[in-house]
Amino acid sequence: MTQYAIITDLNRCVGCLACTVACKAVNNVPVGAFWIKTLRVGPNPIEGGSGDWPDVEMYFLPIQCQHCADPECVKVCPTGASHKAADGTVQIDKSKCIGCQFCAMSCPYNVRYLNEEERVVEKCTLCEQKIAQGELPQCVAQCGSRARFFGDLEQGVDGFEAPAPPQALSCDYAEMQQTRVTLKEYVEPYTEDEIHRLPDVGNGPELMYLLRSDRKWRG
Repeated sequence: MTQYAIITDLNRCVGCLACTVACKAVNNVPVGAFWIKTLRVGPNPIEGGSGDWPDVEMYFLPIQCQHCADPECVKVCPTGASHKAADGTVQIDKSKCIGCQFCAMSCPYNVRYLNEEERVVEKCTLCEQKIAQGELPQCVAQCGSRARFFGDLEQGVDGFEAPAPPQALSCDYAEMQQTRVTLKEYVEPYTEDEIHRLPDVGNGPELMYLLRSDRKWRG
């Protein structure tokens, strides 16, 4: 069964918010609402260090819908508006949504909100309009540090893809977006133990975060 997801290499993420801005632009996210929020974790003292620079560590953590395997939001929806799609993503059928917000209250990650104008709940869709055409989610396509990769968990995380870096090509923007690199061939080496998910309360979050044990902030 297909399960589309994103993995973010937190050792590469610089907190530029390009993913947030690109997401808002392509999905027409209302002012004051976000499908991706980027948190700064730290700086915290490194264990055994002085507690002063450079003995500190920090990273940026993008939070969005985790497209869970067994989502609580789907269980509590009284109309079936929130549902798991065939590609494994969690979607909202706005024609069925009554704006009760039960789903928003049940989400462990606080990533849903009520669109006050339309009176329906919204959240990250993993850019379903793009992935249906073989494109990458906009947050992946516009990540300048190549920290975000998209793919099917059933095919293995090593093969998750991002646009090829422009310095590796002599091409225009459109060609760059059509040329892909995989997680395994592009980022620094990693182990299975360094792939993490947000806390699981029985819902099975599917988005992943790559955070290596040597995560000292390098500025």
